[in-house]
Parts: sequence; C-alpha cells; structure tokens
Amino acid sequence: MVQKDTTRKVRAVLAGGLVLGVGIGVTLAAWNDSEFASGTFTAGSFNLEGSTTSATTAYASHNVDNGDTAASLVFQLPAVASSMAPGDVVYAPFWVRLDSTTTNSATLLPAGVTAGAGGNTANLAYTVTAIAPGATCGAAATGTLVASGATLAAQTGATSVPLTKGSAAGTAGTPVQLCFAVTAGSGLTQGAAATATWKFTATSTAN
Repeated sequence: MVQKDTTRKVRAVLAGGLVLGVGIGVTLAAWNDSEFASGTFTAGSFNLEGSTTSATTAYASHNVDNGDTAASLVFQLPAVASSMAPGDVVYAPFWVRLDSTTTNSATLLPAGVTAGAGGNTANLAYTVTAIAPGATCGAAATGTLVASGATLAAQTGATSVPLTKGSAAGTAGTPVQLCFAVTAGSGLTQGAAATATWKFTATSTAN
C-alpha cells in the first residue's frame, strides 16, 4: 500500500509539472517594437513675367494660354513717318524675368509666332535678340539672336537664353531684354496692316 501511494504522488507531481509547463508556454511572447518615418513634400513656385516699360517696373503676367492678354509691344517708327514704308525697320523692347515667388532658375526659348489678320504678314520680316537689360533696343543693339522669321508667320532658329531666379527669397530674378526688330519688305502693301503674337516658354532647371 505504501508503494502504491508513492506512485500516485510521483504521478501527481509529474502531472503538476506538465500543467506548469503549459502555463509557461502561454505567458512567454516575443518582444517587438516599431519605428515610423514620414516626409512632407512642398512644391516650389514658378512664374515668368514681362514688361514693355523697363527692366525694373510694370511687370505683369501675359500668358495667353492661361487667359491673359499678350503684352502690346511699342515699336518706334522712323522719326519722320507715321507708318511704315518699304525698307523701314522698327524696334521694340520687351523685358522678361522670373517673379519674386519663383524658386528655380530657368531657360527661355522662343516657342513660335502666330500671325493675325492683315494683308502685310508676308511683307514683314523680324528678328528677336537678347541684349543687356540696360541697353537701347535699336539698330546698334548687339546680343544673342534667339529667333527670326522671313515673314510674321514664320520662325527660323530658336536659341535659348538663361533666366536666373532671385538671389534671395522674395526677390525677382535677373531681367533679360528682348529686342524685336521688324523690317518692311519691298512688297509692302499700302494701307494694309499685320499683327503677330510671339510666344516664349520658360522651363525650370534644377537648383
């Protein structure tokens, strides 16, 4: 009888051990922790503006594609004439720059010319030259030829010029002066007119 009781006790202890072992397996768990990272991405600003007045004043946006009105260039006629005659050359300046909100420099490229109504489109040729902002747009002006056309409906050649953003936040970029020269051909029709709209596109560059 004593031996049987001992056996029962051993079995009881083993059973208790087994129960205890199961309890340990349930309460143990792998430790874990996490890290999170986030980023905020803010786009810069980019805007080209132009002035027919000077390198420093009267800038405005003239993006016809966005509903603006094209800048009206002021061509200087010969001193003794009120209208053009064959052989006459007239000049008009136009300044462009990146505005004070722009965060990237850019390149400026002629993007074509559109001729409007009038009978002298084919009798007027033009050149557009990038000259120093403070230079006089006239016969003596020199610089980089960026576009030209044998008529007001054509464009040959397209040379880009750099546009530099403002040197500090909130300041406008360095202006570039475009000098337009329009020459009347020998076939100029008396009393007829012609219009043209030139398009220039600025493309941002990496900082």
